[in-house]
Amino acid sequence: MKKSLWSPMSRRTLLGGLTTLPIFLPKAMAEDAPPTPSQAFTRPPVRPTSADQVLSVAEFEGLARDALPPAHFAYISGGADDDRTVARNHDVFSDYEIRAHRFNDLRNLTTATTVFGAKWSSPLYVSAVSSMRAFHPDAEVGVARAAKSRSIQQMLSLGASASTEEVLAARGAPIWQQLYATDDFKVTEAVVRRAEKLGCTAIALTVDSPGARNQETLKRAMRSDNRDCNPCHGTTNHQMWRRAPMFAGLDVSHVTGLSPLDLTPAYLDKLRAVVKGKFIVKGIVTGEDAVIAIDHGADAVVVSNHGGGNEETLRATIDCLPEVVAAVRGRIPVFFDGGIRRGTDIFKALAMGATAVGIGRPQAWGLAAFGQPGVEAVIDILNYELKNIMRQAGTPTIANITRELVVRARGA
Repeated sequence: MKKSLWSPMSRRTLLGGLTTLPIFLPKAMAEDAPPTPSQAFTRPPVRPTSADQVLSVAEFEGLARDALPPAHFAYISGGADDDRTVARNHDVFSDYEIRAHRFNDLRNLTTATTVFGAKWSSPLYVSAVSSMRAFHPDAEVGVARAAKSRSIQQMLSLGASASTEEVLAARGAPIWQQLYATDDFKVTEAVVRRAEKLGCTAIALTVDSPGARNQETLKRAMRSDNRDCNPCHGTTNHQMWRRAPMFAGLDVSHVTGLSPLDLTPAYLDKLRAVVKGKFIVKGIVTGEDAVIAIDHGADAVVVSNHGGGNEETLRATIDCLPEVVAAVRGRIPVFFDGGIRRGTDIFKALAMGATAVGIGRPQAWGLAAFGQPGVEAVIDILNYELKNIMRQAGTPTIANITRELVVRARGA
């Protein structure tokens, strides 16, 4: 039997790169599963010339592919091994259906919510993505300006191209500092103290990076991308601790990796004693690990598999979310990232227990395509779509988005 063109991976590739890929073949569509109306569009699309012309987050992926050098696009789009976990993170959202409700008063619909006692305009935040100057000269500063203009929280990568000082100035409000612990605790402690002194209100420890990543897609792209790295990166050294501004002035001579191999519960205790603000543990995918994080001082956890970038588990984060929420039992906030491409995805994550939802790749695509306006457009699209599905589901507030509104699709 002929292999279907509409496999999960091919669907993601075709829809994400709609502006750059050939139009779907009518013969293939006739032989395989019928396409949706959006897939059946048979005329070449008009390429957007400004961010406000882009219709969906997926369309930004194709625009970013056009704008970026091969290795830079592969860096943000690829994952580990065969990239199947990257694809599953989003594709599995389609295994969950939303139960729409009628007869509701939606006159005062709002996406506002409260996180750590602070009022948020939306449950959406921009998560940590490193080396964003690879996508646009404005780098993380452009993202910070977009976060400011849209009043959403920003989590800054420790491997940011821009300094935390620059990002804080552009954001005009406190940010969260993501942390790779490194295998030298003196360096880790110095980074935490520097971030908190600058005004970062939370430290988000990433715990899903114990060792090298098998990034075949990136390595393959680098073979065909023989440019000089110096003009863009300022160095040929890609070790984060030797190039990222947050490490400037620190003695990193003993650092050999971004994560200690003895990242045990005792290590969490040790780090918790250093962190004075909120302590977030990022990279939790099981209930057991969520309990360990809570027992050792976490103020919140992030259900995340690094966008499928570190490990090929084939387990989507939306499938991990229910067991983490069950284990947490409402004691601390549960944040979520991985595969968010639609407002309906945000709705489903909130219904399944997430407190707030982060985006990684979409902000990078928006930045690559149009700079700050691109990031703003990504945020606007997701919030617009979230409001639309809230109306259809009959949920005038974020608190009204509850578990019974989402069901597993039959046969999924």
